[in-house]
Amino acid sequence: MESVKVKDHMNHRPVFFKGTETVVVAVEKLLQSKSSGGAVVDDDKKVIGFLSEQDCLKAMLSSTYHSGEASQCVAELMNTEVLLVKPYDSILSIAEDMLGQRPRVYPVVDDDGHLVGSVNRTNILNALDKHLLSIYEKGSHFV
Repeated sequence: MESVKVKDHMNHRPVFFKGTETVVVAVEKLLQSKSSGGAVVDDDKKVIGFLSEQDCLKAMLSSTYHSGEASQCVAELMNTEVLLVKPYDSILSIAEDMLGQRPRVYPVVDDDGHLVGSVNRTNILNALDKHLLSIYEKGSHFV
């Protein structure tokens, strides 16, 4: 049966920020990575926040109304209340959490809080698809 643990379906090279980037740089990084958000980490790569596309959109829209440059830095925009998951957490549990108004991307951290990956809705859907397919294939051998 296909594993349903985060470690088997996460992005091992997640987009992340150091907090000092401007919103313009952060947006470029998000667009290039095709990610809807990324963790903000300290010098030890411990997660201290999260920056989403929505955070960037607010900052850039506000900047256009005030005829200024989007010069706010990531640390000023990030959300410090971050929902983190561990590599050994269940994909099924995270899928249930995502049914509500939860983030589209979860940073994956080790037991010391260091960023080791990320998992998003697409990763979750792929994992569930593989899991259900393996159950279906297993059951079809008995028909």
